[in-house]
Amino acid sequence: MRAVARIDHNDEAIVIIGSGAGGGTLAYELTAKGLPVVVLEAGPYLRNEDYVNLEWEAFNQMAWLDPRTTSGSWRVSRDFPNLPAWIVKAVGGTTTHWSGATPRFKAHEFKARSTYGRVDGANLLDWPLTLEDLAPYYDRAEKAMGSTHRHGRPALPANNNYKVFAGGAERAGYRHYATGPYATNAEPYDGRPASVQDGFNFQGDKNGSKWSTMVREIPRAEKTGLLDLRPESQAVQITHDSNGRADAVVYLDADGNLHRQAAKVVCVAGNSIETPRLLLMSASAQYPDGLANSSGQVGRNYMRHLTGSVYGQFEKPVRMYRGETMAGLIADESVHDPSRGFVGGFYMETISLGPAFLASFIDPGAWGKEFAQRIDAYARTAGMWIVGEDMPQESNRVTLNTSVEDAFGLPVPNVHVDDHANDEAMREYAYAAGERVYREVGAVGTHRTPPYPSTHNLGTCRMSERPEDGVVDRWGRAHDVPNLFVSDGSQFTTGAAANPTLTIVALAIRQAEYLADQLATGGV
Repeated sequence: MRAVARIDHNDEAIVIIGSGAGGGTLAYELTAKGLPVVVLEAGPYLRNEDYVNLEWEAFNQMAWLDPRTTSGSWRVSRDFPNLPAWIVKAVGGTTTHWSGATPRFKAHEFKARSTYGRVDGANLLDWPLTLEDLAPYYDRAEKAMGSTHRHGRPALPANNNYKVFAGGAERAGYRHYATGPYATNAEPYDGRPASVQDGFNFQGDKNGSKWSTMVREIPRAEKTGLLDLRPESQAVQITHDSNGRADAVVYLDADGNLHRQAAKVVCVAGNSIETPRLLLMSASAQYPDGLANSSGQVGRNYMRHLTGSVYGQFEKPVRMYRGETMAGLIADESVHDPSRGFVGGFYMETISLGPAFLASFIDPGAWGKEFAQRIDAYARTAGMWIVGEDMPQESNRVTLNTSVEDAFGLPVPNVHVDDHANDEAMREYAYAAGERVYREVGAVGTHRTPPYPSTHNLGTCRMSERPEDGVVDRWGRAHDVPNLFVSDGSQFTTGAAANPTLTIVALAIRQAEYLADQLATGGV
C-alpha cells in the first residue's frame, strides 16, 4: 500500500466535506485521476469489524446524534423532535447503514414540472439534465456498486419476507417485482464476499458484502497515496477571497481545536441537512444570506421521500428477520398516473426491523393490548416500506436555530416539514396498496406504521438552469461561487420515487469527470 498523503494546511487543496455516497465516490474518482484530495469527515473511521449487530447499540454507535430540532406538521416532528434524520456520522456516511436498493430514476422524473404540470403549493422544476445525460454514469455506478440484476450480476436469493411479498404482488396483479436491484453481493464480486443473509444491514454489514464507500471507494483512494482523510473533523465555515471564490474550509477536530485548510476547490457532501447548514453558517459581508445563496434557495425545497410501512400478520411463522433487511421491491406503482389522485409514483420494498426497533417505530407512544399483540405476532409478521416522490416546497426547509447550540456552541439545524396534499394522497393510496398485497396471501391482520426519521434527505441546494431558481448548475457547481460544488443529494431538483443513493453516486462520478477537466483547462 502506498503512503497516504498528508497535505499541508497551507497548500491549496481540493477539499471534500463528507465521505458518503457523494463525497466518498468523488474522492476516489479524483484520486484515481491523479488529483490529491483532503476529505473532512465529521465522524470516526468505523470498519466492518467494529459494527455491533444489536439494534440500539449499533444505532448509538453509528447514527448522527448531534442535536437538531424540528418544526412543522409532519409526524416525525411529534414522534422524534430531536431526530429528523436517521443517518450515519462516520467514514462512509449513510452508505454504511443503507438498505442497498439501487433503482434508477425514470425519464419523466427528471422533468417533473413539464410532466406533472402546475401543482398548487409545490415548487416543481425540471432538472437541467436528462436520463440520457446520466445513463452512462448510471452504468458506471451500478458496476462499481455491484447492483444485482444489472450488467450480468445475479439476483439475491428470496427470503421468506420476499416470498410473502412476491406472492401477494402476483395475486394483486402486479408484474414488476424482484429481489433487486440491490448493491449487496449474491456471489463474490469486486473483492467483496457473497451475502451471508444475516439481516443486519441497518446496523452495518460486518460481512462486507454490501457496497459502501467505506468498503470500496475510501480504501481505493487511500491506496493511490493521494487521499488525506481526516475523520472527526467537523467543517464549520467555508471562507472566500475578495473575488468571492472559496479559499479555505475551517473545521474543528475531535478535541475542539480549530484548523484552516486552504482550498482551490471545495465540494460539499455533508447531506441535505449539514450541507445547507454549513453554507448558511458561512455567511459574510459579501454573502449576507449565506454562501451561494443569492437565490434564497439554500435550505429550501427539503424532501425526504414519502415513507411509512405496512406490516401483515399471518397464522404461521414468516420470520422476516432472516435474510437481507430489504430483499425486494414492487415497481408497478412507480409510474406517473394522475388517475390515482396524485402525481408521481412510489415503490413498495420489503423491510424487516428487529423487535427493539419495531417496538419503537410501530406506533411511537402506543401502549396497551393492541400494541402487545403486534409484538407477540413478531415471528408471524411480514413487512414492507413505502418510498415515493414527495413534493418540493419552498417552506419545507433547513434553517439555523440560533436558540439551540451544539457541543461546539454552533447553531443547530432546524428541519421544517409540512406534508403536501399530494404526499398525503399518495401515502394513503400506498398504505391501501400494501395492505392489499398482504391480504391477497391470507394476512389475518395488517397495520400501518407512520414515517420513520428520514433516511432519504434530498433537495436544499437544488440544481437549476437559471441561477434565480436554485443553488447549483447541472454539474453541481454553485451559480454564485465558481469553485464551490455540491456533491450529495442536496443538489436534487426533485426527489423521484427511487432510493437516491445510486443517483448520488452517478452524479458524483459525472462531477469528478467534469471537475478534473475544468482543473486541467483552467475552467475552475
